[in-house]
Amino acid sequence: MTHYGQHSDAEAWDELSDEQLEDPFVVNGNYGGTPVGTAEPDDVGTPPYGAPVVQRATARQTPGTLVSARGIELHGPWGHVFGPLDLDLDAGGVTVLAAQAGAARTALLMALCGRMRLTRGSLTVLGEDRPQKIIARSAIACMNELDEVRPSVTVRDLVTEQKRWDSPWYKFVPRVREDGIAEMCEEIFGDVPLPPLEAFVDDLPELQQLLLRISVANTRRPPLLVVGRIDRIADDVERATLLGRLVALGENQAVIIGDVNPVDPDSGVRAVVDMHDLLGPGDIGVLTKRK
Repeated sequence: MTHYGQHSDAEAWDELSDEQLEDPFVVNGNYGGTPVGTAEPDDVGTPPYGAPVVQRATARQTPGTLVSARGIELHGPWGHVFGPLDLDLDAGGVTVLAAQAGAARTALLMALCGRMRLTRGSLTVLGEDRPQKIIARSAIACMNELDEVRPSVTVRDLVTEQKRWDSPWYKFVPRVREDGIAEMCEEIFGDVPLPPLEAFVDDLPELQQLLLRISVANTRRPPLLVVGRIDRIADDVERATLLGRLVALGENQAVIIGDVNPVDPDSGVRAVVDMHDLLGPGDIGVLTKRK
């Protein structure tokens, strides 16, 4: 059976391959190195922001309340992906990791929410340094390596499947109707029209596609939401609309996004981390072994 929704945290961790779990730089489920600092993970409420703070990806004397990384580095079967990097991010609002799209940025975003094991370095996210704990406190969306939707899947299929994943195993969940779409999506979509029930996800406008994927990934509303390629949207107005919806989500949870485009000073983004000189485009092939 093909599952289109996102697995629960425990199921996602259990499905890691033995090869992924046998990382020589991971001891007892921890990243190598010493955890740096703790955080107050529940304090993610944020006030309105002015122009975003632009910063470099460097270590601070005080660890970030959202992310604190020291010397993190990733090597795939075919070579170096990124690092070593030092990074401190504070909780609350939207933080943009400004870098060109590619394997390095994708891998870093996945690592920051526990979905990619690091080769070296120490990483603390929301006070947690164990990947299982980080997964339990985060969600990730718009990352084709994890949540790509097949062309034959309808909006009804996708939302129904996610509701079934979110429900106890013994509970029967019927196929959703329009009210089920609204229940899952209307907070994320805001003023953007909800997608038709029987529409194929692949046929939706890019803005609706990405908002739908965020809605499905973010049903638990964890403290951290990581969003991949918002620069996939070519239209500037639609991209600004998507960013505005993420800023609205950032009022109640921390949001990290990857983007190559300049950020409007009036967008409501809290901080922009310039990583153009640290993350290259790479090749996603370095992350996976060939068959």
